Amino acid sequence: MTITTTRVAARMRELTADRVPYVHATVVRAQVPSSAKAGDEAIVMRDGSIDGFVGGVCAEESVRTAALGVLDGDGPVLLRVLPEGEPGFPESPGARVVVNPCLSGGALEIFLEPRLPPPLLEIVGRTPVAESLVAMAELLGYATARSLPGGLSDHTDAVIVASHGRDEDASLRAALDAGVGYIALVASRRRGTAVLDELGLTGEARERISTPAGLDIGARTGPEVALSILAEVISRNSKAIRGNSEARNSKAIGGNREIFSGGTDR
Repeated sequence: MTITTTRVAARMRELTADRVPYVHATVVRAQVPSSAKAGDEAIVMRDGSIDGFVGGVCAEESVRTAALGVLDGDGPVLLRVLPEGEPGFPESPGARVVVNPCLSGGALEIFLEPRLPPPLLEIVGRTPVAESLVAMAELLGYATARSLPGGLSDHTDAVIVASHGRDEDASLRAALDAGVGYIALVASRRRGTAVLDELGLTGEARERISTPAGLDIGARTGPEVALSILAEVISRNSKAIRGNSEARNSKAIGGNREIFSGGTDR
């Protein structure tokens, strides 16, 4: 293991512990005279910064562009960086091809894998619904926390208040102030309306809170209500990812083959 790969591995552990999304880029094949070798790796952050080595300027720029798409929901990508006008590797179905007019030549295949922290759900309450939410979230691979009303993580994706009247106002306020994407209040329609009225919420702020919580699947028991809430969380996340992907696709031109002009060294 080289010094670079050791540093990259340590940095990956730190980012994972801190719930920071990144892309792990690994060179899987390299053709002479490219400067990268199979096994070289790097981390690509959302701001486009790269830590590690996957080739020279041309390769880095292609990796950066593709990695940002991976972070936005494209999923893992096999990136084929081919020199202009030269034969590269045999075709790889499904691979994304980038043609770089660099002087050094040599083709590369780089696997880009998103490393995304699991969604973090803040569960408020110790009711049967709350306990079921924690148990089911674990099965889905989600992370859960129970820090409200005392505080709220900056990385919280959803706040679900299932406390039956305890700490509701403070928890909902904290979620709204933090800009949490999904906020739910477990209550009947009548009680939920009354809680939002007491908070003085109107317009957009009121619409941000889902109450009654969850999709309407006829849920009655605590586990059933928890299931309906998690189904709504999944639905919201899927729509957001699909929207990001459609926005990128509407701007795409030239299929999956791109030309990069810039840089002098692969």
